[in-house]
Amino acid sequence: MTVRVRIAPSPTGNLHIGTARTAVFNWLFARHNDGKFILRIEDTDLERSKPEYVENITSGLRWLGLNWDEGPFFQTKRTELYSAAIQMLLDQGLAYKCYCTNQELEQMREEQKARQEAPRYDNRHRHLDASQQSEFEAQGRRPVIRFIIEEDQKITWQDEIRGDVTWDTNDLGGDMVVARASESEGFGVALYNLAVVVDDIDMDITHVIRGEDHIANTAKQILLYRALGALEPVFAHTPLILNSEGRKLSKRDGVTSIDDFRKMGFLPEALANYMTLLGWTPPDAQEIFSLEQASSQFELERVNRAGAKFDWDKLDWINSQYIHNCSTEQLMELLLPYWQQSGYQINQIEDRDWLLGITELIKGSLKRLSDAPNETNVLFGSSIEFTQEAIDQLKIEQVGNILRDIAQRIDEPLDNSVIDEIINTVTKTHNVKKGLVMKSLRAALMGSLQGHDLKQSWLLLNKKGWDKPRLASALELI
Repeated sequence: MTVRVRIAPSPTGNLHIGTARTAVFNWLFARHNDGKFILRIEDTDLERSKPEYVENITSGLRWLGLNWDEGPFFQTKRTELYSAAIQMLLDQGLAYKCYCTNQELEQMREEQKARQEAPRYDNRHRHLDASQQSEFEAQGRRPVIRFIIEEDQKITWQDEIRGDVTWDTNDLGGDMVVARASESEGFGVALYNLAVVVDDIDMDITHVIRGEDHIANTAKQILLYRALGALEPVFAHTPLILNSEGRKLSKRDGVTSIDDFRKMGFLPEALANYMTLLGWTPPDAQEIFSLEQASSQFELERVNRAGAKFDWDKLDWINSQYIHNCSTEQLMELLLPYWQQSGYQINQIEDRDWLLGITELIKGSLKRLSDAPNETNVLFGSSIEFTQEAIDQLKIEQVGNILRDIAQRIDEPLDNSVIDEIINTVTKTHNVKKGLVMKSLRAALMGSLQGHDLKQSWLLLNKKGWDKPRLASALELI
């Protein structure tokens, strides 16, 4: 048997991290078993489905490295299959036409609520005869199609993550709508539970790996597989991604779409790595690995049942490891858009060596690519702002003379040896400690007493001719 799994997002929004994590698990499982990973777009919600969301989903999956083997398939192109399945269910007496109006259904729910009963359809149109149907048709009512769910039955399956799962049909809300009402002859749009089953049968899906919030749907879908004469696939329900308070991660928690993570400066390899750890434990406890490396070890038995809490600190740490392992040239190319978006004036050809120097300087401190503008804003431009600490440092006795002496000695392009010579000479000339010279020089050149390596920063400023103007500005404060 060839393993065949699928990811089936709905294009009613951008690619969500929950969907992406499910895609990661499906991709890993397929690769581990030399199987196929299939992309299906469930776009039957015609009002909310948008082409831009399809593009966001497909580009997001590619960005993460989750290339699919077949697809994308679109449900709106497969309506004949759903219609044939609906007709089969009707012909076999396993489904029927329901003519209830929205007002009647709402009244039914209100009455159930008053009796403190769980809301469910009471199956009132399950046994309509031809004359009753004709009467409803004459009133202009258009029927939905409902699939019969018999009461007092147990649906049990062996879940690859959760073990034995049993669901009572009395808890499934009554006979299930599988197709909307049509405005003309024939059937309306097939709904999720029917369409997904028909698609999975047609595509020979062997394993359905999805979030635990689909467990109730699984019970309904198993009934549909059986009604359509097909064996159900193996099911595996993954844990939900939770926020810091233990609730399902949602838009209220801020960033949830893959596009947002990309804009925030996370590398795709790092985000895919982190998502793999959201619910799965590697057998060797390793935390940094590629998707290919993870696929060699990925088994559903090692997926946790408990919800996976999203940890920003852990994601930042993983991302920083990937950043630190980038070559300086590769990282510089990744940082360019962030510098440009911040309004820094950069000539990519003339400034290339200078930008490589900046990249090498900040590489070890970056957690996200988007940190670069803040990390380097003090290196762009001939003028800076001074913190109060820096101003206090500049006003210490002798500092003015030290800085004037340094400024006078900058008469050629600097290198490390020239910088060392200047600092040593000035220290001896003014009979002060080297720490005073270095601290004052940092305050003058960088406007702060904290920052990256001072000598390397000075070299970068000198290449642009910005060190002398900064020293002059500092001397004006004294």
